[in-house]
Amino acid sequence: MDLGVNLTKEVFSDAMNFEETALKVFRFQYQQNTVYQQYVDALKVEVASIKNLRSIPFLPIRFFKTHKVLSTDFEAELVFESSGTTATVNSKHYIKSTAIYEHSFKAGFAQFYGDIKNWCILGLLPSYLERKNSSLVYMVQSLVEESKHPQSGFYLYDFNKLSDTLKQLEQNRQPTLLIGVTFALLDFAEKYKQPLHHTIIMETGGMKGRRRDLIRNEVQDILKTSFEQVAIHSEYGMTELLSQAYSKSEGIFYTPDWMRIVLREEDDPLTIKHNTDHKTRGLINIIDLANIYSCSFIATDDLGALYPDGSFEITGRLDNSDLRGCSLLSL
Repeated sequence: MDLGVNLTKEVFSDAMNFEETALKVFRFQYQQNTVYQQYVDALKVEVASIKNLRSIPFLPIRFFKTHKVLSTDFEAELVFESSGTTATVNSKHYIKSTAIYEHSFKAGFAQFYGDIKNWCILGLLPSYLERKNSSLVYMVQSLVEESKHPQSGFYLYDFNKLSDTLKQLEQNRQPTLLIGVTFALLDFAEKYKQPLHHTIIMETGGMKGRRRDLIRNEVQDILKTSFEQVAIHSEYGMTELLSQAYSKSEGIFYTPDWMRIVLREEDDPLTIKHNTDHKTRGLINIIDLANIYSCSFIATDDLGALYPDGSFEITGRLDNSDLRGCSLLSL
């Protein structure tokens, strides 16, 4: 039997011991993922000596641009591809099981926002809908369908229709989630200011030259003012992950139970920083245990800050890293 199946069940178990499960996933992926194994071996890491999270090697995220990052040999059910410019090489994430992705994002949504069936989901993701193989579009489409609300759906540039829909939902006091790419939310906010007291605005990042770069506080202030919002929510995800972190205010993100953030030194990519009783800054490494069949240990190019309770914020990008569709210049 495929060990990955048992590991998947363990990852999503309520009784999961995160570190113990992560070490099992590490050993599985070292054995079954040729790219990861070669990377670990090149570091001259003694696999048998790895006994804790801090010792696990993290695969640089750029490998998803140049290699097929697969754990076990399989025919992919889906291939997710990152957005980018014509001058960049996009990342590809080969998905063995769409069921694992769906379970991850649905369970993650439920952990932070409750039963999806209580919500109307509106997607304002024009740049993502205009290309194929977006993991974000797949997720939002599934949430739209799962909500079963008759007014759930996607909007491209029909802001007038979106505005009318929001007014109807507000009149009905219907809990609504408007999830959108940042530039489109800002465009909508400029033209259709209205009070949204029963709607959560969630930005996913993404400016990509569509507007001048704004820091997160500027973006959120504009959206708060236009829609009379106390707080703007955010989603942190990427092509290379099967899980998402969510922020309900001020750009402070929390992860689902099977995902965790650790920081590495900026001048030493192999050194993991110790957790402290204060905010710690560094480069973000992500452990996403839902990535059973790719790699669960990813060294990103995002700069961040980690808080003692495990929450984090994105503070920028590593110099000379590629432009990413889901990046948003922050503080």
